[in-house]
Amino acid sequence: MHAMQYEITLPADYDMAVIRDRVATKGHLLDNYPGLGAKAYLIRERGVDGSPVNQYAPFYLWNTPEGMNSFLWGPGFQGIVDDFGRPEVQHWTGLAFTEGPGSDAVPTAKAAIRRRVRVPADARVGELATELVEEIEMFGREGGLIFAAAAIDPRTWEAVQFSVWDHASPKGQGDVFQVLHLSAPERHALPRGQQW
Repeated sequence: MHAMQYEITLPADYDMAVIRDRVATKGHLLDNYPGLGAKAYLIRERGVDGSPVNQYAPFYLWNTPEGMNSFLWGPGFQGIVDDFGRPEVQHWTGLAFTEGPGSDAVPTAKAAIRRRVRVPADARVGELATELVEEIEMFGREGGLIFAAAAIDPRTWEAVQFSVWDHASPKGQGDVFQVLHLSAPERHALPRGQQW
């Protein structure tokens, strides 16, 4: 599993209806995308849920590097580049994936939480990875969880935990996003549990 996200920070007075319309008209285009486990179309609005910015920040979980590369080098990502400029694409290698108790009911995603943590230089990396896995496994017992993932970028030594919820006010630490659409064509194929 590969986790990926890019953030497009927009002006404070930006009309976020433009992003909502974009997702409403184009979000379905990845609903059957090969290699894609899940894509959450995320926004933050300045002043909502503590956000200091307006931002469009989709988060992806890829089953295959071929699917991810096909998206990045194809017309999907080029559309982002054409409209907003080329954003930095953050990438993490997968540690674990879990689903919530009601995830088979195809719930409507409402919110997501992303928690990023720098891995201290003196941390025992294996122990930290195990702790991250245990934390998202605890999320899996929470009512309202659709799915959660943990991953690490070994270049920058940043860990990320990402969770998607079926209600608008999930509890947890991190940045809270509104989910405008969820494409999950191969979510069933994402490997469950610890991935090493």
